[in-house]
Amino acid sequence: MQTGKSFFKRKKQEIGVSLNTIQKKAVLHTEGPLLLLASPGSGKTTTIIMRIGYLIEVKGVEPARIKAVTFSNASANDMKERFQRFFPELPSVDFSTIHSLAFEVVRKYFRRKGVSYQIIEGDNPSGINKKILLRNLYKSLNQEPITDDQLDELTTYISFVKNKLIPDNKWGTVKCEVPKALEILQEYEKYKKHGTSNLLVDYDDMLTIAYHALQGDEDILASYQSRYDYVLTDESQDTSLVQHYIVKKLVEKHQNLCVVADDDQSIYGWRAAEPQYLMDFKNAYPTAQVLKMEQNYRSSSDIVNAANQFIKQNKNRYDKNMFTKNVSHKPIEIKMLADYQYQANYLVEKIQRLERYKEVAILFRNHSSSILLVDAFDRAKIPFYIKDSNNRFFSHWIVQDILNFMRLAFDNTRVDIFERVYAKFDLYLTKHQVGKLRNGPRELSVFDHLMEMDELKDWQLTKIKKIKDIYRKMTLRTPRHVIRTIRDDFGYEKVLKKMCKELGFKMETFLETLYSLEQIGESTNNLIEFANRIKHLDALMKASRFNKGENAVTLSTLHSSKGLEFDTVFMVDLVQGVIPAKEAQDQEEEVRLFYVGMTRARYHLELLAYREKYGKAVKPSMFVLNVQNILHPNEDVLHKPETFKVKKRKAPVNPNAIKDEAVIKVGLKIEHRAFGQGIITNLDEDQMEIQFSKETKQLSVSACLERGLIEAV
Repeated sequence: MQTGKSFFKRKKQEIGVSLNTIQKKAVLHTEGPLLLLASPGSGKTTTIIMRIGYLIEVKGVEPARIKAVTFSNASANDMKERFQRFFPELPSVDFSTIHSLAFEVVRKYFRRKGVSYQIIEGDNPSGINKKILLRNLYKSLNQEPITDDQLDELTTYISFVKNKLIPDNKWGTVKCEVPKALEILQEYEKYKKHGTSNLLVDYDDMLTIAYHALQGDEDILASYQSRYDYVLTDESQDTSLVQHYIVKKLVEKHQNLCVVADDDQSIYGWRAAEPQYLMDFKNAYPTAQVLKMEQNYRSSSDIVNAANQFIKQNKNRYDKNMFTKNVSHKPIEIKMLADYQYQANYLVEKIQRLERYKEVAILFRNHSSSILLVDAFDRAKIPFYIKDSNNRFFSHWIVQDILNFMRLAFDNTRVDIFERVYAKFDLYLTKHQVGKLRNGPRELSVFDHLMEMDELKDWQLTKIKKIKDIYRKMTLRTPRHVIRTIRDDFGYEKVLKKMCKELGFKMETFLETLYSLEQIGESTNNLIEFANRIKHLDALMKASRFNKGENAVTLSTLHSSKGLEFDTVFMVDLVQGVIPAKEAQDQEEEVRLFYVGMTRARYHLELLAYREKYGKAVKPSMFVLNVQNILHPNEDVLHKPETFKVKKRKAPVNPNAIKDEAVIKVGLKIEHRAFGQGIITNLDEDQMEIQFSKETKQLSVSACLERGLIEAV
């Protein structure tokens, strides 16, 4: 008969797996509740798989009597694959997500009750879709279309309410910045129940309905309680209250529950994760044993020792001491740059020296941090993979507004383009007034047509004339200068501030978008180049998902990096207000998020902060200061920031460009870098009029000569 000792010995011989003392204890503890606290890189997946194999091979448990619940489909597939690799002769165990298990319960429950239902998540042939429903409800209640960011916040709010099992009379106590969020949720729930002949069900409903079914239907509860003798949950620090309750119902009789988690890596409180459940585990299961897997096999001692000390500032946690037997490799580096604009170029220089790009990750708090990195990496020909491929920066309405403002510079007769942005000029034009433009002469500019309208006030006419004059020279300006003009002279930034006040948007987010566009614009020479650059970067980001597994640098948010590991990790934008976030409700969760980032690195970890961003002073993250104090208790290494120089991209030199003003004459045929071939038809001091194939342009002579924009044909 096989024993635990012979089991461990045989698996070491067969697949080279050797467990430490705590891991073996976790494998052998099969009866009754067990909380297994697994520090980063402590080999939790190996331990879980070995425990399941032990149950089957040594304890004689039928594989079908074991249920393993994971956090995501990817985790479930990874476990299934690893189990087959470890135990190729054994039948597979039931690995699934909690949502999959809940849906199974819901199907059975509705079948028994004779309830006709319809899932409204994902692609739906019937056209009834959760996001479409929410978009329509928002528009009907706010008379404005919802933005993608607002839709994300609204769905997170709804999930939070459901996963926390908050009663409907308390929904209003949950904060949500989306205008009329509570009313939208109430109408959404009403429509799902009574809007169609079927009951409409989303993913959150699956959990709440499954819980109520197990709580209220004894037959269903009995069928699931008798189906599994052993239940295991992984990544339980990310599990919500309703999910915990479902699992608790399953193991109510036999109590054979193994919960694998790390309270120090609970970073999804905003998504209704319930880490307090782990702290109260012994209250829920008084006979439970708690084991701590504290040995880190992933990282060098430099990283492990600092991370272990860093996380101890949190008070609401199990007292653990992560350690490693790995040797020192390279001290953690802290870089304080003088300005934010140096960051992307600094990373390019550092990463270009490395060979294995796939072993490098850049981690950041917000998606917006990736934009300038993508721009810099593309110019430096460094391949990258974006972990969060749903980045919608270039489809954001602010980006589209800026491009539409610029399009008018090339053809200001385009009423269709003007209609998209007229409300952003701060001119207080009405829809009726703008509608009149459609009936005007097609060759007349929208600004000339507006100035002919009798009903406009003097201040409006004065500003329209000013805007028209600006547009005459706009194609000569650099993209960065044009964006500044749009923000200030057109009144765009003023309009944005009004929108933020009325609709609850965050002005900081809008400014970040505008500043990022200015930075991209700085490395382009004209508006056409800028528009093409935006289009190129958008396509590049979408295509980056195909670089997964290739020799490419990984760009990821800190939240999405959990579970990953790399030889070299750069954590960037480490300033106050970003991490910890200005609006953070749970300071300890912010500490845990930073800790997750630190523990992704195997050999080298670098922390990047800066003193100034977009002309404003910023402070380094208090967490960077914490790490500095751990590494250099009596030194102020951040006092003097490094002035890393940005290498400006030079415009391509045209050796045939006209340099002498005397060459410029009426009738001269020229080739313009952006607009193609044309003929100079008029000269007036520094202004020249050039007739191109489709349009006439007024260009500055000195600017064209200085920048080498034209050559004689």
